[in-house]
Amino acid sequence: MTVTFKKLTLAAAIVAMFGAAGFLYVTRPLAAPSDVREPAADAPETKEGQKAYRVDSGSSRVTFTLNEVLSGQPTEVVGVTNQVTADFVLDTERPAASSLGTVRVNARSLKTDSTRRDGAIGRFILKSEDPANEFIVFEAKALEGLPEKIDVDAAFTFSVKGDLTIAGITKEVEFDGTATLEASGQLKGAAQTTVQRADYNLIIPSVPFVANVDQEVRLEIEFVANHVAG
Repeated sequence: MTVTFKKLTLAAAIVAMFGAAGFLYVTRPLAAPSDVREPAADAPETKEGQKAYRVDSGSSRVTFTLNEVLSGQPTEVVGVTNQVTADFVLDTERPAASSLGTVRVNARSLKTDSTRRDGAIGRFILKSEDPANEFIVFEAKALEGLPEKIDVDAAFTFSVKGDLTIAGITKEVEFDGTATLEASGQLKGAAQTTVQRADYNLIIPSVPFVANVDQEVRLEIEFVANHVAG
């Protein structure tokens, strides 16, 4: 009996130890985000008649939106970060010669209205604590739908196709957007797309109070870009 009791006590201690470790793992703060900017990123090269613009993180934001049922109530989940960077080369006289550089978003910095949800997103869904998954990256391949000429203070529409990498998986997507080159010299606009969670293997942890999480995730960027060259 004494031996059996000791064995049970030891087993209970081991379970408690790993249980405590697991609790600490899921409740501790996420790893701090790195600088979203590329190291030593120079302004993009421009040709005659072109100007380069760089997204101002402090005045821009990226959001994701999806729907779920939380504790029996339909809930819209919105995650937000301003940790985004990208460069544009704009040719107002020949808009077809314009281009968009790499868009980088720090996934660790995404915040919702729940720190517990944020922890689950960082550790189990986006796996952004892994340095390989810290950044969501969009590599533009085609900038289309631009007008024949871009006038100051006149909104214009565009679409951009490219490769979107989330949690190590890359799929081609298309963003639709609008932008305005303001008299102040800033380029302001927004673009949106919708992706499927399954395409990026974004699996929601199974918990009793969360159900019916949508497959569709809406992604949006609202940007302010400042003139940096040209």
